Parts: sequence; C-alpha cells; structure tokens
Amino acid sequence: MVSIALSRGAELGYTVFACASTGNLANAVAAHCARTGFPCLLFIPSDIEVAKIKGALVSKPKVVSLEGNYDQVNRLCSEIGDHYGWGFVNVNLRPYYTEGAKTMGYEIAEQLGWKLPDHLVLPTAGGTLLPKVAKAFHELKQLGWAKGQTKIYSAQAEGCAPVVHALHRNLDYFDPEKPNTIAKSIAIGNPADGNYVLREVRQSAGWGETATDPEIIQAIELLAEKEGIFTEPAGGATLASAIKLIRQQRINPRETIVVAITGNGYKTLEALNAEAEVDVVLRPNLKIFKEWYEGQADFPTRSVEVTS
Repeated sequence: MVSIALSRGAELGYTVFACASTGNLANAVAAHCARTGFPCLLFIPSDIEVAKIKGALVSKPKVVSLEGNYDQVNRLCSEIGDHYGWGFVNVNLRPYYTEGAKTMGYEIAEQLGWKLPDHLVLPTAGGTLLPKVAKAFHELKQLGWAKGQTKIYSAQAEGCAPVVHALHRNLDYFDPEKPNTIAKSIAIGNPADGNYVLREVRQSAGWGETATDPEIIQAIELLAEKEGIFTEPAGGATLASAIKLIRQQRINPRETIVVAITGNGYKTLEALNAEAEVDVVLRPNLKIFKEWYEGQADFPTRSVEVTS
C-alpha cells in the first residue's frame, strides 16, 4: 500500500511524504521513506502504543504527537498537506494507497488455489482494506483467474463501530463516533471509506459484528493458545466478531472461512494489562522438579523412551 502511494507520489513530484497514523502505517511509511531517501513526517495521536512508535522511530522520521484522537489528527493532516504541498500517503495520495490493499485479496485467492473463500471477516478502521479486497476478488473473477462467491463481514471494536452500527440499524450512512477501545489501530470514528464498506458488505450479502474489550482479549489469548499466533487487538476484534457470526449462524463453520489477522501483538503489549505469569519457580534440581511435575494432572508424566 505504502509502496504504491510513494511510487505514484514521486511521479507526481512530491518530495516530502507524511501520514496520519494510529501506529502501523507510521512504521511502514517511515521504513519506505528511509529506503527511498525521502524526508518523512509522521502525525500520531498522543496515546498510541509505545512499541508502535518505537518501531517507526528507528528509521529516523520526524514524529509529531498530537493531543486528540485519530480523526482530529487526520483533519489537521489534510490542512497541512494543502498548505505545504506534502504527499500524505493516506490523505491526498489515498486513491493510490488504497489500491495497494488489493494485494491481500490476491494473496488470499492464491493461497486457496484460486478458489475464493465462502466467508471473509476483515477489520474495519478507515475502511481502506475491505472494499479493496472485494475489488481484488471482482477483478480476479472478471479475468477468469478465480472462482467462487464470498460473503464479506466487517469487524469493529464495540467502542468504535460506526460502520457496523450502521449495518445493524439498516442505515445508508454512518454516524461518526468517539473512540473508546483498547483496539487503537482500528479506533477511527469517522472512517474515510466507511460508505464503501457498507456498500461492499451489503452487495456480498455479508454482515458486520463488534467485540467488546474483554472479548478482544479473550480472542487474542485463544488464537495464541490454539494457533501460536499473537495478534494485536485489531486481530482480536476480528476473531471475536467471527466467533459471534458463527454462533449467530450467519457463517456456516463447515464452509471455507478466512479471518484476517492484521497486526502483531508484540506492538501492543499494554492492551493485555497483565503481569507475566509463570507456573512455578523452582531451584535447579531434578528431584525438586520431579516432585512438582509429576503432580501435574494435565501433563503426561512420561514421554516415549528412547533406546540406543
């Protein structure tokens, strides 16, 4: 996404690049600008996770932290872009930036052997991803490169769900909301492409669902325990929403389901809000270990014996 926006921006004559970001986009823009040698400015809400901004700082951009939420940051960026003539990846270069999101659709189709999934659950923040994945599917089918019909579902955090709430209320528009959720990367109360999300979800006969903060944490832990994947809250919201959709019988669990996990949990450790817990602290002694371990009912007491 950023690569396409920067490439087109350079063609258009921009010499300084920037973005408004809740963290993940800032990392990508900083890295691409470092690689291409363009000056880079990142505008972020002051409450984003520490690890996310540290991941961007290592590339040495200029970082401006602004009091307020993402929507306030984004409005200011629109004014700055007009005033200074800078290329804002997700503002005045947004049409090119969003086209890059089709890559996810291509990869999903490829990994499924060019047969589209029956169901696809995607997180919705600014609304960039879902419509462009849908566009990728449409284009692949028009070219005859993929087959199938996919119902697409929008997942949001309950504390910031303007698009899903519009779906639930059967509205043709969404009302902006003030974010209040641990899922900061999707906490965008006035999504730029929210209306496109509404259109694509409805055209696909899909739906939308939300997840509370406790449900997001439970989904993060479930995914890590069952699949070894540690996701940030955006992924937790998507999985929790998918589980609800299955329980509501909107998604048939016997059909092909893709749940998009879009962020790494190591960048959002604050969201777990828990101390690291170990099962036991022991002295380094085999006898002591045996006394503890052989009393554990949920583990085998002996493995396969190896003979020479």
